[in-house]
Order: sequence, then C-alpha cells, then structure tokens
Amino acid sequence: MKKQKNRPDPFPLRLQGTDGIRREVRPARSKEFKNLSPQQVFLERGFITEEFMEVYTFAYIDHLMKAKKMRAGETVVVGWDPRDVHGKFTGAVVKGILKAGAKALTLGIVPTPLVPTYMLYKNAKAGFMVTASHNPKDQNGIKTFCAYRGMKLLPENDIELTQAIRKVDPARLKIRPLKGTQKNCRQEALAMFQRFTLDPENSWAEPAGLEVYKKFVLVVDPANGSLSQMAADTFRQAGFGQVIEVNGKLDGNVNLFSGVGDLEGHSIITSKMIDKRAGNFRRHKAVLKLFELGRKLKTNILAGENKVAGAVFDADGDRFYRLEYDPFKDALIVLSGDETAFLQAMYLIRRDPGRYKNARYINTVESDLNTAVAARDLGLKPKLAAVGDKWILLQTAFLMVELRLKVLKKITKREPPASLKQQWNAIRKNGVLNVDAFHKIETAIDALEKKHPPTKPIDTSRLLPFAVGSEETGHNITTGWLDLKKGGPCPVFFGNGLKSALNTFAATEALFNKKSVRAYIAAIHKPFKPGFKETLYAYYIKKELFHKDSAVWKKIKQTLLGDALDAGFKGRIVKFLEDPDMLYISLTPADGKSPTAGIFVRNSGTENKISVNLRGNNKEARRLKKIGESAIRLLLGTLKDLEDHHYKLELDVLSQLAPGTLPEERLILDKNSRTRLLAEMGKQKLIELTAKGYRLTARGKWYIASSQPDAERVVQAR
Repeated sequence: MKKQKNRPDPFPLRLQGTDGIRREVRPARSKEFKNLSPQQVFLERGFITEEFMEVYTFAYIDHLMKAKKMRAGETVVVGWDPRDVHGKFTGAVVKGILKAGAKALTLGIVPTPLVPTYMLYKNAKAGFMVTASHNPKDQNGIKTFCAYRGMKLLPENDIELTQAIRKVDPARLKIRPLKGTQKNCRQEALAMFQRFTLDPENSWAEPAGLEVYKKFVLVVDPANGSLSQMAADTFRQAGFGQVIEVNGKLDGNVNLFSGVGDLEGHSIITSKMIDKRAGNFRRHKAVLKLFELGRKLKTNILAGENKVAGAVFDADGDRFYRLEYDPFKDALIVLSGDETAFLQAMYLIRRDPGRYKNARYINTVESDLNTAVAARDLGLKPKLAAVGDKWILLQTAFLMVELRLKVLKKITKREPPASLKQQWNAIRKNGVLNVDAFHKIETAIDALEKKHPPTKPIDTSRLLPFAVGSEETGHNITTGWLDLKKGGPCPVFFGNGLKSALNTFAATEALFNKKSVRAYIAAIHKPFKPGFKETLYAYYIKKELFHKDSAVWKKIKQTLLGDALDAGFKGRIVKFLEDPDMLYISLTPADGKSPTAGIFVRNSGTENKISVNLRGNNKEARRLKKIGESAIRLLLGTLKDLEDHHYKLELDVLSQLAPGTLPEERLILDKNSRTRLLAEMGKQKLIELTAKGYRLTARGKWYIASSQPDAERVVQAR
C-alpha cells in the first residue's frame, strides 16, 4: 500500500484483536472514504469495507504461499454467519482467496467450529469464518484458522499477517485475475459435522440418558445465527422430548434481543425482569417462551415429569449458555461458561477418574475465581489463561507435544535428539506465540516416529491430561474426536456451542437425575459455591491509548493500587505473556498470605470498549465495587473518542435525560442506532429503564456533568 504524502503511518504492530478482526461495516463506495485505501478506512475511520475483506484474505493466503506453507491450487475453507444477507462481504472474502491462487471450499452459513473441523477433514491449508460473533448486526469480521490442528493465529502470526496486509496495493489487487477455483462443499461438510456432533463419544450420550432427555421441553435460541434449524434438529435427533426454536430467522438480525450476549452478568432472571415496561428481558423471545412454558407445565415439573430448559447460542455458534426454569421461584437459572464447564468437568472425572485425575482445567481470567478452587477439589489441575479461547488451544498444544515426547521416549527407549529437546525446552522456558513453532516440532516428532514405529499402536491423544477449557462468556472446550478419511480418529479442540450444550445436558442427567426436583434445581443453580464477579464497561473509546506503560495504563495502575491499599488489600501486578497490555492486579488482604481477589483492565479484542473486571469472595464485594467505580470513572473520563458517532449519540441521549425520566418513544434517536446504543449505555450503567421510561443512573449523572461542554455542543448541533 502506498502511503499518501503528509499522512502519518497508521499501521500498528498487530491488526487482530482477541479473535481476528471485527468492526462496523460500510460499503467501500461511501463518499466519506474517497481517496482512502481499504487499509486506511479500517485503521483511521474504524470501518470494514468489502474491499478490506478482500485485501485481508488475499494477504493471508499470498503470505502462506510466499512462505512456502501452501501451494497454488491448495484448499482454503470458508464459512459465514447470516448477518451479510446480500453476500457482499462474504463474496469479497472468497474473491481474495481466488486472486491469491487457492481453491476455496465454500460452506455457506455454518457455525464457526465447523470451519476448522472441516479443514482437518479435508487437510486444508487455511480457513476463514466471516463473522462478528456476538457483536451487533451492524458489524462483521473474520476469524482465521491455521493448518496446524486448526488453531487460531497467535501474536507473532498476527504480526506477519499485518505486514502482509500493509504491503497489498488495493489498485493492483482490484485488477488481479481470479487464478483460483471455487467449490461448494456445504452438503459434505454438514453431513460430516452431524456425524461428529452425534457421535456418542462427542455428545456424551449414554443409553440410559436418552430416555431422560424425553422429559425436556427445550427452547433453542440460535440468535438468528448460524445454528438456526441445525441446533434444534440436533437436539431432536439426540432424543429431547419437545424442541421449540425461537430467533431462527436468517434475515440478518443476529443477536437482536436474543443470544448469549444479553445473558452475560446474570445468574438468575426473575419475573420482574420480563416486565413489559421496565424488564431488561421484555423482548428476549427465548426468556419469554421459557417463562410461558415453565408456568404452563409447573405441575408436571414439580412432579418430575417435565423439565423446561433453554439452549442459547451466539450468532456464529461457538458460545453456549443454558437456562433452566425454577418452578419454586418462578425464575430462570442462568448457567454461564463457568457453570457449564464445571458441570462437564464433574461428569468427566466421575465417569473416568483414572484418566482425568490431575488433568488440566483451563479457564481464563474472566471466570469466577472460585471455579479454580472447585476444580482443584474435584482432583483437577486448574490453570489460568488470558482472555480468548485461542489461549486455551495453546495450552492443549503444549500438552500434546509434552505427551508425544514422553511416548517417543518410551517407544525408542532413549532420550529424544538433543536438538529437539533444546528446541522444546526453549519453548517451555520462554513461551511461544507462534503456531509455526508447534508445527515444526510436531513434524520432527512425526519423522522420528516413522523411523521407530511402535510394536503396538499407541493412541497418545487419549492419554492427554486435559479435561475442560472454559471462558465465562460461553466458549467451552472438551476433546472431540473426528474420523478422518485417512489416519483414523483425530482429536480436535474447538469452542463449539452445540457440543458444549449436548455435553452439559448429558452431565446433569448423569449426575443429578436421581435427585428430587428441588435438589436437582439446587445442584444446577450452584454446582460450585460462587464468588463475586462484576464487569464494568466504557464504550466508544480510543483503545490505542491504553497499552502497557502508556500514560492511561500507568494512571489506572496507580489508582487501582492506591485504592486497593486504602481498602485493606496488598496489590501485586501479574504479567501475562499472551496479553501484555492487560493490567492484572492480584489482591491479598493486608492480614492474609494468599490472594483472594483480582482486578484486571483490558481492551476488548472484539468490540470498541474497555472493561474493569472485579473478581473475589462475596464478603469482599463492597470493597471491590468501590475500587472498580473509581477505575471506570477514570476510563470514562480519559478514553472516550470525541469523534466517534456513537459517542455523540450517547451524549445526546444523556442530555435528553438530564431534566428527568423519559419514555423510550420520546427519545429523539436514529432508529438504526437505537437498539444498540440503548443497550450499550445500559451496559455502561449510565442509564436504567424504569416503569416510566429511561433515567440517568448515579454514574450517568456524574458522567454528563463531567462531559458538559461536549454535551452542549451535541445538543446545539441537533
């Protein structure tokens, strides 16, 4: 890409966030982008155009070919969620692959885990999922998968891709011929995924459990996304008694009053929360349907004849939350990724304690701190990872190589070559943030195994000391088994909402089916003793201002450590190699020896927001909330992007509410932004909905007062 004169170089070291790229979308022909390249639109204006999608996929495949990691004509798998109803962005993704000279195996609308699974099935060299996952429908993005075990890009791979994108000249790319070919592989891929999903070893279906499933009245909410119809059909085939799908339209309205995003931060949904005037879930069809069915079948539920539950996903199908109707409280129990993962772990270690004792239970810093304690009590070895399921996948790669080296030593009855040991020791000591390093070392192990074949086949994968990987937001990972055309069963480790759902239901029915209805509900509601967790958000910010040792980073660190000390804690900075820009502070009571709480601040890798995350014991909740409020107000006051169009709309709404409460219909607000903006202002706790309408919160009143000059300017412009 040619730099224009007098224009500063906008390129960061890495374009990718936690999981690929995500931004609001705009057509490339927009007048506001005149004389800007697709890269400049992405970096300077914050939008993804169809031309940028083409640049992105072309750059990645062209980079792989130049690095001799794939050849012209080799295959790339492509799938997408249904938000791009006109296919302009998905078409651009395919075009970029074809212009690079590869063969695109297109799958159409599919869940994210199907893409890397089919990649391994076809031995493809790369994969793209076109999605913005749980983000609103006005956004899109790309998740990228590598040939090595279908893993996602790690930071060093991100850097290489960023440099490749930087070098693409859009004008030349525009006239470049389509050298590659395209093949529709949807039917084969869907059939493969169905076999994989319903395989008893993957679904954990037990013969006795199938009869129990008949008691379920199950509401399935695919968030108008990739699992529409597919998830409901799967549950029917698995033996669930009655399956009702809501939010299953492929009309582009993904995650709209649906999906897991609305459930985050809630452990229970009460009847007040579906109030037609002021309930946060008054428009969430799955929640409303579950209350309707639960109340209708209450007598049957209490008699143990029925169970009313929900399986809720996000737009691309890699996240899952479970809902369960509680007939005693007329409420819905919300099981996040923490609870569902722990239930799965309970089941695995109960089913096969010899195999899973001391196996890894990997969860990210977002999780309730008590999950690690509870996992240890089960006999598992908990390990903390940075946010993002790719870091869980990285841990499984470490475990896989460790196991293969042990088996190699057993087969050859000698130590692995010194060069191989040195290479692996360097990775273990220094960490590794490059998928290629793992690929290289496993290729060396493959070569040694060919020279020294075992007298009896040894399936190393089934000896892997891994139980569950979990993100509180609903990405759960357990080992899956994929039957390849050649080579037999292959282990796969992908965030798979459908597999997680089947596994969670299998776990609860195997563990708790013989309990009374009251005991069953109690066991599901609190499979482990929960701690305190709360997340505070600031949206529409300049994310580039917050990074390790930046002025804002240092100010937040100083504030948090000072406030923690005032609250009776000793704070210690904990570094994460995977996410060096995250500020994580471990908190130990002044009179204690071990940490009991933690606070971390990080930019979202998927949305334009930053969060202050509070985790600890329930008795520390009040102190943690006070520390968190100070931190989020500092972020709101220093990071807001004054040029962001949503920031301006936010100030406008706050100004309208400053005099007092207003019904939603009286708010002057663009209808295209209304739903998203009000939801995100609610998540920032700037406004709240009452029976009389929206009003400012205490934080909202502080915020509008501190932003008075900007707010007045917005009102005058309106």
